[in-house]
Amino acid sequence: MQLAQKIIIADDHPLFRAALKQAVAQAVADVEVIEADSLTALQDTVDKHDDADLVLLDLHMPGTNGFTGLVFLRGQNPSMPVVVVSGSESPQVMKRAIEYGASGFIPKSAPLDAIAEAISAVLMGEVWMPEEYDEAEVSVTDEDTEFAVKLASLTPQQFRVLMMLTEGLLNKQIAYELNVSEATIKAHVTAILRKLGVHSRTQAVIEASRLGVEPPKTEMG
Repeated sequence: MQLAQKIIIADDHPLFRAALKQAVAQAVADVEVIEADSLTALQDTVDKHDDADLVLLDLHMPGTNGFTGLVFLRGQNPSMPVVVVSGSESPQVMKRAIEYGASGFIPKSAPLDAIAEAISAVLMGEVWMPEEYDEAEVSVTDEDTEFAVKLASLTPQQFRVLMMLTEGLLNKQIAYELNVSEATIKAHVTAILRKLGVHSRTQAVIEASRLGVEPPKTEMG
């Protein structure tokens, strides 16, 4: 007896998660869908469901910045396929998503049938891109790739701290948000700087911006 496939939908917009669930149901006859509305929730979900067959990942969720979530997720779970679903639909963004390890890119403007087709294709081991995607010039530099490898080496908690640094939060604010001591955050920051090969918080934030993506102008990111 074949087990139901398990798909994680990671998006902070409930209406769009509902649309993705509809597309998943159209693409897969027997499926369990798990939802996450932030990168922290996604990390917890992936820990609990490390046998998931696919993650549908929004680029602009709380707790992530552009491709940082994709890079970190692929580094922590290299065997779990990830498809980027985003309102940022330029060919360059699509190309970078593939370069950073995505198994496909679904524009949020895509019709339900196309989303279902993409999900089916990736579950069969293919890489799916929209028809309007043309071979855009690769915008991923060697330095970007090197930083992506370093980013993937962070622990989940270190990654959360780094993302909070990019939001401009102070150590005591991060400590409050994560419910740990300020000394613990200082230790995390020290480890982050060492792993990223930088000497200051400012440099760490600048490096993280390498993986940024300009948010779409519509409300759904």
